[in-house]
Amino acid sequence: MAALKDIRKRIGSVKSTQKITRAMKLVAGARLRKAQENIEALRPYALKTFEVLSGVAARVSPEEGFTRCSLVA
Repeated sequence: MAALKDIRKRIGSVKSTQKITRAMKLVAGARLRKAQENIEALRPYALKTFEVLSGVAARVSPEEGFTRCSLVA
């Protein structure tokens, strides 16, 4: 059987590991939240880009193909 001193040392080690794990989860949560906020902030730009590119694609006929002149006209 393990000595009382060894058991207490092991308990301390486990508690320390739990603290580190908890801190890592908090950091990961903060990073995830920031990434989600950044994506939300970019949504209007993505929608406008899609709108502009859809308009360009609608102006190019399949028979004509993509040429630099078709965008100017």
